[in-house]
Amino acid sequence: MKFNDILIKPILTEKATNLANTNIYMFETNFKANKHNIKEALEKLYKVKVKQVKILIRKGKKRKVGRRMTFKKLADKKIAFIQLEEGKIDLFPQA
Repeated sequence: MKFNDILIKPILTEKATNLANTNIYMFETNFKANKHNIKEALEKLYKVKVKQVKILIRKGKKRKVGRRMTFKKLADKKIAFIQLEEGKIDLFPQA
C-alpha cells in the first residue's frame, strides 16, 4: 500500500484542535491500513517521530434522503489518533 493511500485527510474539528496542543493529531485513514502502516507513512511524509497510534472506527449515521425520506446509511470512517514524540505537524494556519 502506498503512503498516499494510507492517510486520507487530517481531521480539523474543535476536538482535534484541542488535542493538537498536547501533540496528538487526528487523521482519517484507509480501512486496510494498520497501526504499523500509519506510523511508517507519517514518519516518511511529515518527518516526525511517532510515539503512539490509536485507532477508532466511527460507524456511519443513518440519514433520511429523497422525496420519500427513505433511510440511507453513510459510510464508516477509520480514525487514527497519533501521538508524536518529536517534531510537529503544521496543520493549523497561524494568524
